[in-house]
Amino acid sequence: MKFNRICLVILDSVGIGEMPDSESWGDKGADTLGNILKSRKVNLPNLQNLGLGNIRELNELPAIENPTGNYGKCTLKSNGKDTTTGHWEIAGIILEKAFRTFPNGFPRKIIDEFSAKANVPGVLGNTVASGTEIIKEFGEEHIKTGKPIVYTSADSVFQIAAHEETIPIERQYEICQIARAILQGENEVGRVIARPFLGTNAENFTRTGNRHDYAVPPPADNLLPQLSNENLDVVCVGKVASVYDSLGVTEDLTAKNNEQSIDQTINALNKNSRGLIFSNLVDFDMLYGHRRDVEGYAKALEYFDERLPEILDALRADDLLIITADHGNDPAYHGSDHTREYTPLLVYGKSAKQNINLGTRGSLADIGQTIAENFGVKLRHGESFLSDVA
Repeated sequence: MKFNRICLVILDSVGIGEMPDSESWGDKGADTLGNILKSRKVNLPNLQNLGLGNIRELNELPAIENPTGNYGKCTLKSNGKDTTTGHWEIAGIILEKAFRTFPNGFPRKIIDEFSAKANVPGVLGNTVASGTEIIKEFGEEHIKTGKPIVYTSADSVFQIAAHEETIPIERQYEICQIARAILQGENEVGRVIARPFLGTNAENFTRTGNRHDYAVPPPADNLLPQLSNENLDVVCVGKVASVYDSLGVTEDLTAKNNEQSIDQTINALNKNSRGLIFSNLVDFDMLYGHRRDVEGYAKALEYFDERLPEILDALRADDLLIITADHGNDPAYHGSDHTREYTPLLVYGKSAKQNINLGTRGSLADIGQTIAENFGVKLRHGESFLSDVA
């Protein structure tokens, strides 16, 4: 074991340029990081120092001569471009077949079964929509009728929006679990998501921090249970535990936004543990990518960069930090959904090598395989780069 702990931080949706097959996904020209950097001067000195600008030619973020970290980019090898696909691949699971999507809404048979089993008086919406826009459109009718708002996106998701004073939060979670049980087999979706909101009318409806994801359980041989089966800690921050259906998770630290995720990551690093600390910073995707908010995305990147030294200071001599993403979501691109992009790869440790070009990795699973090798286990997919950085 080269490192006592590995801290893996997912900058949710921070892609670094189109993949060769992006055109077939409708994403030709997508470039999350590149287009944000072109929007204005974005100050990312700490990420630049780790080697972010060395990954590829970015005029707005030049390479530096001797970065303190190691750098590269990862291919999303799986068939998909969503949270579940990216996270599962990181943990060594490559999907040959994408989760089913419902671009025309869910079939009447599914909606009728959901309404009956969840004991709700029908649903509103049942369409592809932005989460913030659909509550403006149907929120007031939902409050009057008690019908939950159901919607999806280009991703494989069944999302249920409901006002917390109309359908109490525990009841919202209950009906999501009912939907999760229904959406199996040929109708299986990657995630069922509770999307609670508050407010009095369309002008002030606001989603709360009580979102909860109900994911398909991943295959049992993924990275997380392999580590916990070896009596190693698997500490998850933010939505990570829910993406893996809590399989193999030894501690789940609640964090509902980037600030809380960074705080909880630092808290986890300050405790005594041995194994994996795995964090997701959801705001990039949820608040700025899907809403096509370039300026909000830029500010979120700057905020993470400002906080990055706190994470680096919390690392012990035998810790390793890996920063990556799970997919892209270019806020300067058309539509409102994820984009098929490479993800950045930055690797740093106080006792690790520096300034190693890790190149273009064949899969996000290379990250999982690196972690696995460090702790003496092996995944089905991925090529470890542990020897390059240790």
